[in-house]
Amino acid sequence: MRPIDLARAHGLSTQAVRNYEEAEILPPSQRSAHGYRVYTPRHATALRTFLALVPAHGHATATAIMRAVNGGGLAAALRLIDEGHAQLAEDRGTLEAVERALRDLAPPREPEPGVTFIGPLARRLRIKPATLRKWERAGLTVPRRDPRTGYRVYTAADVRDVLLAHQLRRGGYGLEQIRQVLDQVRAAGGMEPLQATLRDWHDRLTARGLAMLTAAGALDAYLREGNFATGEGI
Repeated sequence: MRPIDLARAHGLSTQAVRNYEEAEILPPSQRSAHGYRVYTPRHATALRTFLALVPAHGHATATAIMRAVNGGGLAAALRLIDEGHAQLAEDRGTLEAVERALRDLAPPREPEPGVTFIGPLARRLRIKPATLRKWERAGLTVPRRDPRTGYRVYTAADVRDVLLAHQLRRGGYGLEQIRQVLDQVRAAGGMEPLQATLRDWHDRLTARGLAMLTAAGALDAYLREGNFATGEGI
């Protein structure tokens, strides 16, 4: 196949195909007598595999997986895939934690006694105090200031908002989206208004899981075609 043949078959530009080869996503092309690139069905399989890996693992990780496979580093490629599945499982756990947190929210009431400060709260969440200050600037939290010291003081209600913000950030939501969610939580005191957000999150995790299955099948076909399991490649 010529570069244009491979590109058209996958809805890409010829420059994209060349870029993929230079990035080692594709194996090195063969060359014609006149020095033009020539691609084989093996390259088409590699390209299909990469395009299947992208929605499952993201562009950067998909690139690293293909580079590892094409470079003889099958173990490294499998490790990256393992990490992707582990992250998906962790994200599912985060979603479940968000749902539990929302279910446990009581109607708005006076905050419970007891306060905390930015340092201990940041350590509890294993984030930097600068992150909490950024969330405050974005309107996610509104801690009061101690009139004597000027330190930020987080009440129980503030901590609840911070925990929800942290969980939603783990779920891939932007600061503006989280601010809207927290505004709804404060106003409603429950998760009913958030059903659409939670359904969308569920749908995205499901789509990622299904994409991983598709990617696994494509990668398996590529590995079998090149007999990588015995160390033989292109």
